[in-house]
Amino acid sequence: MARDGGTRPADATLGAQVRAARATQKISLRALSRTLGISPATISQIENGRTGLSVVRLGQIADALNLTVPQILDIVVDPEAPEIPPTSVPTGPPTAPTPPANESDRSDWRTYAPLDFDPVLRAALEEFLEIGYHGATVRGIASRCGLSVSGLYHYYTSKQHMLLTILDLTMTELLQRARAARDEGRDPVERFSLLIEHLALFHTHRRELGFVGASEMRSFDTENRTKIAGMRTSQQRMVDEEVEAAVHDGRFRNDHPHEASRAVVTMCTALPNWWRPDGPLSAERVAQQYVGFALDLMQYTSP
Repeated sequence: MARDGGTRPADATLGAQVRAARATQKISLRALSRTLGISPATISQIENGRTGLSVVRLGQIADALNLTVPQILDIVVDPEAPEIPPTSVPTGPPTAPTPPANESDRSDWRTYAPLDFDPVLRAALEEFLEIGYHGATVRGIASRCGLSVSGLYHYYTSKQHMLLTILDLTMTELLQRARAARDEGRDPVERFSLLIEHLALFHTHRRELGFVGASEMRSFDTENRTKIAGMRTSQQRMVDEEVEAAVHDGRFRNDHPHEASRAVVTMCTALPNWWRPDGPLSAERVAQQYVGFALDLMQYTSP
């Protein structure tokens, strides 16, 4: 998003395309703003290229104009054409955006809503799952989400950018839920058990993300691999810390707790390889079993 009154060329072009589409459909700026539930000033900022557009918002605008996203992106415009003066629309406090589901409070860490990805990321995830990262093409991903290749590039610069965004969102959600689960525990054993329950639930309810995370780390360039690996290490370290504390308290008696901790986490991250929602075991039942397996592996001693 441009700041301090500046614009990016891509935002200016897309804004001009939105303005041209609205004019073609003979819909006023005020009417469009009412349909979308945002202020006229915000629409003006979009059309003048001063506010970036998400894929979701562009889809909403297309629906409001009775057009498709490709139809808007195919409009030929001159982004240097005179702007609509901001003073031509009433000003007021902007409408607060609705936070995405994967940025919401994770206090109820056992509850999973449907995956809330924008259409491009959803298409990329489907493509990676079906034919793998190296077999996937930007054209194929664009076709899945109804965009032109040039339209897709407005949001994501490459397949690598899409993969990084998918796994960054994945690991962010994983760590948020892990902290919420750990915070419910009253002692190291309980915190360890809650973390294992969380990992098992995540890798069943979010098995698609878990599968891509496990299979496509090799597809990252060095910088991006380091970033995602660092987030994975943070999750592992949470489990390690509770194992170390439980060993110190005499509650875990495994002679190799460090290695056992990694074995337990790996056991959970492997769930996407075999668990299916239509199988004989629910995600919750698997999580309960895995907590038992983990405690047995640690040679848990009840006080």
